Amino acid sequence: MVESQSRNTGAHLVYGELKRRILSLELKPGERIYEPAMATALQVSRTPLREAIRRLIAESLLEQQPTGGVLVPILDEGVISELYDVRAAMESLMAREACSKATPADIANLEGIVERNAAMVQFADEAMKYGMSLHAAIADIAGNSWAKRFHDQISSHMERYRHFVNNSQERRDRALAEHRILVDAVASGKPEAAAKIAFDHVLGARDEALRAISGSARVIP
Repeated sequence: MVESQSRNTGAHLVYGELKRRILSLELKPGERIYEPAMATALQVSRTPLREAIRRLIAESLLEQQPTGGVLVPILDEGVISELYDVRAAMESLMAREACSKATPADIANLEGIVERNAAMVQFADEAMKYGMSLHAAIADIAGNSWAKRFHDQISSHMERYRHFVNNSQERRDRALAEHRILVDAVASGKPEAAAKIAFDHVLGARDEALRAISGSARVIP
């Protein structure tokens, strides 16, 4: 039993590290995972590595090739567009539902996140962090467990693309302005307005990501 628990813990740690490298683009799109080299790099045996790889394949964060090789998925524009479209629908739904459930304390929290976002908008990583916090807070207010579950799954995949979305100051300033309008709509209890603002906000991020990635050498045809 102890040995089994240790093996499971090891696989979980390897999974976490591989996932981090994939989402941060440290492992490049299209890069092949060579088990012996990766096991050496991570200082683990092949067993937990293989378990982690199987889990990442199941989550579509790695791809099993017909030849047996395992690759990091390329940045496919069709897949990216689909992910953002589904996320837009989830964000829209949760923004609408948050309007009828937000308490004064919830609104104060959202406004505080926006102000912290504004203070750090010149810094890509910090602006991204507060933007994600705002959307997560709205999801919590909405309280739709299924929407939040699907949203979280999609957001995990989208970590690979956020670098492209948030890289310019113009985009960060625009996102901040949209966040302000979204919070105002939730605070005013305007569900249709909040839903549309959230939907359009995500589609704007989609368009920015596609523009950046289409001209990037990271895209492999």
